[in-house]
Amino acid sequence: MATSFFRESLISPRKPPVSRQGLRGWLHENLFSGPVNSLVTLLVGALAIYALVPVIEWALIKAQWVGDSRADCSGDGACWVYIETRLGSLIYGFYPEAQRWRVDIVFVLFVVLGIWLMVPAVPGKKVAALVGLLVFPVVAFFLLSGGFGLEHVPTRCWGGLMLTLVIASVGIVGSLPLGIVLALGRRSSMPLVRGVCVVFIEFWRGVPLITVLFMASVMFPLFVPEDFNIDKLLRALVGIMLFWSAYMAEVVRSGLQAIPSGQGEAGAALGLGYWQRMGLVVLPQALKLVIPGIVNTFIALFKDTTLVLIIGLFDFLALIKAGTSDSSWLGFAIEGFVFAALVYWIFCFGMSRYSQFIERRLYRGH
Repeated sequence: MATSFFRESLISPRKPPVSRQGLRGWLHENLFSGPVNSLVTLLVGALAIYALVPVIEWALIKAQWVGDSRADCSGDGACWVYIETRLGSLIYGFYPEAQRWRVDIVFVLFVVLGIWLMVPAVPGKKVAALVGLLVFPVVAFFLLSGGFGLEHVPTRCWGGLMLTLVIASVGIVGSLPLGIVLALGRRSSMPLVRGVCVVFIEFWRGVPLITVLFMASVMFPLFVPEDFNIDKLLRALVGIMLFWSAYMAEVVRSGLQAIPSGQGEAGAALGLGYWQRMGLVVLPQALKLVIPGIVNTFIALFKDTTLVLIIGLFDFLALIKAGTSDSSWLGFAIEGFVFAALVYWIFCFGMSRYSQFIERRLYRGH
């Protein structure tokens, strides 16, 4: 009895621990963990509601979705009829309407190949990589450009979202392996190889992309014979690839420097050659460390495709901007730029989320 009495008097009753599971636990831990955090959460929520309600009313509730001309828009909300009537040109550019099925086939093949490569549960990744690197570019080129009985469509007719995806895809696929080679060359023990890679990287990182595109489009033809003609789009693609490969090289080099030298030495002790050590031991670890930096470079490359307008190539944003000067749609520039921002955000956010998925999948800290 005495022991029980003293235990009850010395040990005061305590509240049960707050659950940190489910929605209630997440709200308590992140938004309402204390008086100050609760006050800040309520203030930010009130400001968000104050700012978002008019935007939602303009973009969704009072918006006009169906119609054929600006006469169908009331003016109280967004006029998405403007986007609907111009959607074909925004996606295909000046590509002939009768041949747009070829672009659709390329897009479907691109999506199927992307799912094959990116979804872990789908088998045959090596086959998909070979198809993506060797077969798909050839098939896409002949479908888009023409040949083998298909009507030739010059690259000056390419535009819109199709052109943006072509430039971004080629730039990403080309800059990553070239950047890896440059990063390895910059860390090479051979002075000549290291010097060439250093000069290449520092040169391309020292000039703006606008200058590169201008040189590729305007200055390059002045230094070659008159009968030697290279397509303007091809010159732009090569310039973008070389420019971003220099940035990619520095991203990869940071990952290589983060790997302890003992990893390569252990591979050498096992009898592995240089390329075997790099390909099997060092590079897989280095690339895993710099996934955020690689994807950040990809996102920057995707957004910088808009700069091709200065050399006369009308990408997605360029056609949006050109549509704002159409006399029949004056005053609807906001809808165009909001739609462009949404499209770019979807692609960039998708790349960001997929990189986070890859990081979690490759995480070995547990």
